[in-house]
Amino acid sequence: MFKIFNLKRFSLLKTLIISFVFLSLAIRIILYLKSLNSIDFSMVHLLKIFGIGLFFDVGVLSYTCFFFALYLWLFPSKFHGSTLDKILIKFIYSLLFFCLIFSFLAEITFWNEYQRRFNFIAVDYLLYTYEVVENIHESYPLPILLSVIIFLCYLCIKFTKQKGAFELSYKNSEGFLKKSIPVFFIGIILTGYHFGIQNKDAEIFQNRYENELSKSGLYSFFAAFKSNELNYDEFYTKIPKDSAFKKVRSLVSTQGDLLNSKKKSIRRKIFNSGKSTYPNIIFIGLESMSARFMRRFGNTENWTPTIDSLANESLFYTNLYALGTRTIRGIEGITLAIPPTPGRSIVKRKQTNPLFTIGSIFKEKGYLRTFFYGGDGHFDNMNNYFENNGFDIVDRKKKYRINKPFNTKRIAIKDDEVSFENAWGVCDEDIYNKLLKIADTQHQTGRPFFNFVMNNSNHHPYTYPDNKINIPSGKGREGAVKYADLALKKFFEKARKKPWFKNTVFVIMSDHCAYSAGRTEINVKSYHIPAMIYNLQDTKPKEIDKLCSQMDIFPTLFGYLNWNYTTNLYGQDIRKMKLENERAFIANYQKLGLLKRDKLLILNSDQEVNYYNWNREKNILQKTKAGPLLSKEIISYYQTAYHMYKSGGLFEKQP
Repeated sequence: MFKIFNLKRFSLLKTLIISFVFLSLAIRIILYLKSLNSIDFSMVHLLKIFGIGLFFDVGVLSYTCFFFALYLWLFPSKFHGSTLDKILIKFIYSLLFFCLIFSFLAEITFWNEYQRRFNFIAVDYLLYTYEVVENIHESYPLPILLSVIIFLCYLCIKFTKQKGAFELSYKNSEGFLKKSIPVFFIGIILTGYHFGIQNKDAEIFQNRYENELSKSGLYSFFAAFKSNELNYDEFYTKIPKDSAFKKVRSLVSTQGDLLNSKKKSIRRKIFNSGKSTYPNIIFIGLESMSARFMRRFGNTENWTPTIDSLANESLFYTNLYALGTRTIRGIEGITLAIPPTPGRSIVKRKQTNPLFTIGSIFKEKGYLRTFFYGGDGHFDNMNNYFENNGFDIVDRKKKYRINKPFNTKRIAIKDDEVSFENAWGVCDEDIYNKLLKIADTQHQTGRPFFNFVMNNSNHHPYTYPDNKINIPSGKGREGAVKYADLALKKFFEKARKKPWFKNTVFVIMSDHCAYSAGRTEINVKSYHIPAMIYNLQDTKPKEIDKLCSQMDIFPTLFGYLNWNYTTNLYGQDIRKMKLENERAFIANYQKLGLLKRDKLLILNSDQEVNYYNWNREKNILQKTKAGPLLSKEIISYYQTAYHMYKSGGLFEKQP
């Protein structure tokens, strides 16, 4: 292969390839060693991992080298060796190395957080440079990291100089046709990878860690960038659309709901007997709060005394699962109550019409609606999503703003209201204090209010105000969880003194788990989250062990309040669930799962359906076969959810 690079003008490409392969190998070895506890060592698998990895590294090289080769090829021959040529070659070459080394080191930190090669999350983070840069700065010694990157770049460039590659690249000893050989050769390889090789082709193992190690981080990054919204009809198993809707209509109407006459719709009328009540409702989204952090689920270190105490005084859902692995998936599942569509969350997508959300039902009942976030709500498109759907916004903005099309307002968390903040926003105590102020104002209007609050202290870099708990700020997850729990305790101490407290119901639930990685393609235990309804009048505390989902909490609350309403939500009233109807949806960006008691079904983007027996106590999946009824159920849920979104069926006002 290197014979084509014997051309003097292209000698730099040879050193670039050698350096890239060496660095890529080093990173793969590091990630492999970090994952030893999660894989069953096998020499055969080891060789396959590194062989497949090298194959995908060649794909990255084809992209990297092609554009540099184009410059070397197209720059006019008469200027070869000129000052401009030398400056451009050194700049481009140095920039390539800087980017490659930066991406390799970034892979280590990304792996530490997500146990995956670059994916949708990395793509999304590029859009929010402030939060990401600040997070890196607060989590890692940035000057040292930059020094290491620059030093490694220096070593690579020094190696290149010692080989005389720069001097050779300034020469002009080849004709145009001869110089065309490497460009066309690389172009052919690039075309083959671009159109013929998919990132999922690396996934040949049962163990998810081995599949990730087989990939190339940069190749995975651009694969995620290309496919941030997957077409369900193109990538997933489907059945006739009429059949899918017939099945899902029967599934969502098992509780006696009155469906409308449209065959491709799940809009229906919910009836509840008894006198309707209209208390204030505050939803508190607990960032990354896994069920395993609670004493109730086996934690012996007393991380969450407040949450455990509230659970004992609430309707506590002990067998409830998050829909996804990120905050915006949680927001989507809670507000839209829809099975997660493949690709990026609907919260992140462009919206031209208000969607039918739980906010639509609150609007019908005359509620004020407000979304609270301690950081800049521009992150992950949260502000636009909530604002487009009729919510006022409270976030860490410097100015107030009126959004005339939807007649909503934005309220800033001001500097004098902040005691501590990091890259993700103000600490939990500050956002709760702002919530208390706004709730006081809302109470004075005489209208009931619905406040949707997302906290964020339990997030990398795990920093919070000093001297609050017995663990110094920034030392890790345990401290962040304990601080989040303490902030919640202080909030309720203050809230109980408010005139509106007695008539306020609190829904407390995690957005997703702290850790979603596992050996299998979906780690079921890592979707188990705490959820409770607290301070619901005339209702005794109890534990509910029915298998259910984030999307079911608010339909259940509406049932307790005896509301009659029209709905477009897939969520169900947990009180009315029969054993055969219990289910939970768990998914990541490409794998769409349905949990049915001891069965897990997964739709893959290669149009396959995988079936597993799930041992709940040991969290073990064993591959098996399933009957056609379960297959039809999971396909119907996800296929119709995708169709509803794409066709406008989720709009508040139907097309």
